Amino acid sequence: MKAKITIMSGDGVGPEITREAVKVLQAIESVFDHDFSLDEVLFGGIAIDETGTPYPEETQESCKHSDAVLLGAVGGPKWSDPNMKVRPEKEGLLEMRADLGIYANIRPIKTYPELIDNSPIKNRYLENIDMVFVRELTGGIYFGEKKKSDTSASDICEYSKLEIERIARVAANIAQNRRKKITSVDKANVMATSQLWRSTTTELIAKEYNELELEHIFIDAATMHLLSRPADFDVILTDNLFGDILTDEAAMLTGSIGMLPSACLGEGSFGVYEPIHGSAPDIANQGIANPCGAILSASMLLQYSLNLDEEAQMIERSIAEVIEEGVLTKDLTDTVYVTTKEMGTAVVKKIFQT
Repeated sequence: MKAKITIMSGDGVGPEITREAVKVLQAIESVFDHDFSLDEVLFGGIAIDETGTPYPEETQESCKHSDAVLLGAVGGPKWSDPNMKVRPEKEGLLEMRADLGIYANIRPIKTYPELIDNSPIKNRYLENIDMVFVRELTGGIYFGEKKKSDTSASDICEYSKLEIERIARVAANIAQNRRKKITSVDKANVMATSQLWRSTTTELIAKEYNELELEHIFIDAATMHLLSRPADFDVILTDNLFGDILTDEAAMLTGSIGMLPSACLGEGSFGVYEPIHGSAPDIANQGIANPCGAILSASMLLQYSLNLDEEAQMIERSIAEVIEEGVLTKDLTDTVYVTTKEMGTAVVKKIFQT
């Protein structure tokens, strides 16, 4: 199969972890005789330094002419001043998502038996966790009108019925291939947008996906139940703000945020794939960052954008086997650990052995 993939390593640990994910993609390319054309472009803080903007025209063109994008991480202290006119997050990430029309953030949460002791949650709550978050990505309070004066400030949260329907369909399509259960998280007892969210999802699921179970839960209750009964959840559907918070909370179930991938999808097969952790500038260039989230993001890229399920499953199995054998990065163990590069090499070795 021929495919063009844009590579945006970004900032902080981004280049280190992306390098290992690219190694894995190249191993898959070799084993399955694919033809992946990789285009490395600037994005984030490093792009600001070199071009004055986090999302330069060359990067935009590369993304729009690619089958998928693999992103490392963006941001860092150098670009964190809120008074800066251009920042990696707002003019970079948010602008890119809007420009490319990606509105659905998919974040799988799965525990590995060998890593259960790493979680601060008691072991008995961590068995059989396998859930997927579907977060609306381009609407809500992050994209609403903002006003600020010396004495007051406001952020407008707005959703249209169309925006809610399209993200609900993404969740429903995923649920159809899983345990057929959707949990929709909102704050419909006080927020007008949540009331529209609840009525719209209820109507759509009943009309188009009546074989699915749909439950509604308030955000405050969701934060508790996510820790007290996480195995009960299958597909969790929520808006931009709530999804941003809940997915980071859910990361604690796995023992390390470094293990978690994500996909950002729009219409069609195109997507942007990235680990959910940030740029982690405090550990950048030390060779200790966990590349598994980036590698699993590459696996999602193969699955969702290129429809290469067998190849994606091979990557997932390889990571599981490596972890089972005790090959762990520093965030996963208090004893002997491997470097970022060594973890990537171990996964590549498993792929070739398979």
